[in-house]
Amino acid sequence: MTSIRETRRLPYSAEQMFDLVADVGRYPEFLPWVVATRVKSDNGTEMVADMLVGFKMLREKFTSRVEKTRPGQIRVHYIDGPMRDLDNDWRFRALGPDSCEIVFSVDFTFRNALFEKLAGQYVDRAFGKMVTAFEERARALYGSSSSSAISAA
Repeated sequence: MTSIRETRRLPYSAEQMFDLVADVGRYPEFLPWVVATRVKSDNGTEMVADMLVGFKMLREKFTSRVEKTRPGQIRVHYIDGPMRDLDNDWRFRALGPDSCEIVFSVDFTFRNALFEKLAGQYVDRAFGKMVTAFEERARALYGSSSSSAISAA
């Protein structure tokens, strides 16, 4: 299993970042490789959603269950798709009224060992692009402040 963890301090409230991450339906607007999403159900604390991810000619669908504990945590549990396992966890901790710390971790295993080995060479870069995309989306939605995002990884 491959695990990645990133901690960032951002000039946005924990609630703002929680809302941004929880808005799965808008992921195709800003996340690299996300072609489409479909929210199958959402009762406010739990969501089931499909995500179509594509790169060039390759397209794969993932289905996940998303547990939302406002405003502190979002946990994503893999249900179905091309992976053997894929879970991620977002934690949001308020540092003040307009700043927070985010800890984002992902654990995954590919079904195909060869694919796992190949992907391992690129996963850090891809993960960084995704985290940066969330930061840029926050800036677009909430504006920028005089303090900038700081990576604490």
